[in-house]
Amino acid sequence: MNCRVTPIPTESTRNLCESVAIFRVLLQYQTLSASLYRYILTTTMSSSASASSDSDEETLRRNRILKSKLYFDVPLSKVPVIYAASYDIAFLGIEKLHPFDSTKWGRICRFLVSDGALHRSCIVEPLEASKDDLLVVHSESYLNSLKSSANVAMIIEVPPVALFPNCLVQQKVLHPFRNQVGGTILAAKLAKERGWAINVGGGFHHCCGEKGGGFCAYADISLCIHYAFVQLNISRVMIIDLDAHQGNGHELDFANDRRVYILDMYNPGIYPFDYEARRYIDQKVEVASGTTTNEYLKKLDEALEVAGHTFDPELVVYNAGTDILDGDPLGRLKISPDGIANRDEKVFRFARERNIPIVMLTSGGYMKSSARVIADSMINLSKKSLIDLGKNA
Repeated sequence: MNCRVTPIPTESTRNLCESVAIFRVLLQYQTLSASLYRYILTTTMSSSASASSDSDEETLRRNRILKSKLYFDVPLSKVPVIYAASYDIAFLGIEKLHPFDSTKWGRICRFLVSDGALHRSCIVEPLEASKDDLLVVHSESYLNSLKSSANVAMIIEVPPVALFPNCLVQQKVLHPFRNQVGGTILAAKLAKERGWAINVGGGFHHCCGEKGGGFCAYADISLCIHYAFVQLNISRVMIIDLDAHQGNGHELDFANDRRVYILDMYNPGIYPFDYEARRYIDQKVEVASGTTTNEYLKKLDEALEVAGHTFDPELVVYNAGTDILDGDPLGRLKISPDGIANRDEKVFRFARERNIPIVMLTSGGYMKSSARVIADSMINLSKKSLIDLGKNA
């Protein structure tokens, strides 16, 4: 017969069991605490390293801006109209394979001079943006990618450029663009001092820090604004982009940056179809193909009224593309030349009546008539006393 002995718990065995149970709980807690501690430490170190990296990057950017030579004093005998002969692109006739008029910038100034509206000696010539200047916004890897003629050919949409030595592409294509970048950056300084400034070139609104496209190799608008933040002690900038195409470059560069307010009035049915960048537009005004002058100007009036009540900028950067002209093969809108002049007048009046410095960039425009239209608009601005070209226009 088997006898089963049932242990009778005593006070001492109960205490021992409780002690073992408590020990196990403490051991688990210690293990959990150690894991939690390691997680918190790792997360904190990662956040700290990220914050430190951001701080280091911002310090480097600031130092580059402060060392730059692109801001220089301009005598009062000059008017804040910026242009250099080096803006114009002449590349063995290959530039004619793109619909953009790559001599537009020089032709604008020649019209102004021949019409007696502006003296040639009064035009301000900018300096070319250096690699260090460009690194304020662009990554080293992006700038290195421009050492490939094939990459440049894709950006400017002229395939034969890929066949040329890069040294020639740098001289004939990228050098003119870098001069225009210098002009856009300088324009903000002149606008702060004089109330307005017009870079006869620039407005490369499809380029961001990491990518070019749409005939835009450098992000001059983004660069201009970052220089203004540091050098001009400006903290609120409004971009008014009235080129027919969406300004996806500056939109990506200033995504979620509350210092920059973007009003973009564009045709959604044409290039670049950048739906990600559209998320970063503060005030989106879409104008469909075939929009006429009166309808366009009415939408602009409404947009400017909303913008004026929504944001209080210290600088306006106006991207004044003329590809909205009736007949432009890429813009597909139907705005008359007088409509362009009226548009520019409305934007300048918006800024000048509020005492906000304004920078104007000529941006896109794919008809030979664009140069004449821009010159006439500038003359109209002078007649309306919104700018002073130094002569009675």
